[in-house]
Amino acid sequence: MLSLSPSMQAKLDQRATTFCHCWRVARNDATAMGFTDHDRDLTFNGVTFRANTGLSASQLESGVGFAPGTGEAAGALSDESLTEADLLNGLYDGASVETWLVDWTNVIDRALLDIATIGEIRRGEMAFAAELRSSAHLFDQQQGRAFQRSCSANLGDARCGFDVMAPGFHATSVIAAFVGGAIDMDLSETFDSGFFAGGALTFTSGVNENARFTIKSHRQTNLRATVTLWTPPGGAILAGDAVLLTAGCDKSPTACRLTFDNIVNFRGFPHMPGNDRIIAYPSALAPAMDGGSFFR
Repeated sequence: MLSLSPSMQAKLDQRATTFCHCWRVARNDATAMGFTDHDRDLTFNGVTFRANTGLSASQLESGVGFAPGTGEAAGALSDESLTEADLLNGLYDGASVETWLVDWTNVIDRALLDIATIGEIRRGEMAFAAELRSSAHLFDQQQGRAFQRSCSANLGDARCGFDVMAPGFHATSVIAAFVGGAIDMDLSETFDSGFFAGGALTFTSGVNENARFTIKSHRQTNLRATVTLWTPPGGAILAGDAVLLTAGCDKSPTACRLTFDNIVNFRGFPHMPGNDRIIAYPSALAPAMDGGSFFR
């Protein structure tokens, strides 16, 4: 239940009020921005809430229990801080959104209505719509380890423990050309084709600086490498953009042992019986199914 000051409650009880909505968006890169549906900028808590941004919010639905509340913020790409490139590059994924009810004649009278997390973002030609999820959506996320044959860790994360910046497992370069969705560049050393497939390409300069994308394919002849990405960046890829490439992993125990010498940190269950074992029936030609190991 909201706790309102007497002056704010008195203003809400009037037939005509002077309230507007303000939204504070906090991205994961520590950037905080403010937007309001009022016709002039408002400032409080160290953030300027910009007017005329075309941002509006729908009604937030919530209920008793653990079902996540949902809402939506929609707007036009009209404010200079809201760019299509940032949306496509994932800078707003998982961002926190505070919704405030504010008296625009005296911003001291304000109330925090909700704190949500940005979920799915849908983009149109000149506008976007962002799903707002309540904190209860965290209960829908998978917890704990997954019982699967392949590794459940990502190469280089805390559970994997491998240093992708070790010599021989990363490369830096400058883009030579971008044609037909393929990025051409010259590397300082020769890698086998496919070595960076499934790895990451991070832009270290240009309009996509700091944006990270998964590599779809990697082909290399001598020092000339050609890579494609699973998803295109928000900004244009230009010759001269600097990039960082890190190795890919197919999450198999063979790659973990032979390529990365990291089998001690393998996070899968390679000896787990598959569906063929589950649906198998007794046969004199098949190994005895006595509950023992299939790999003895």
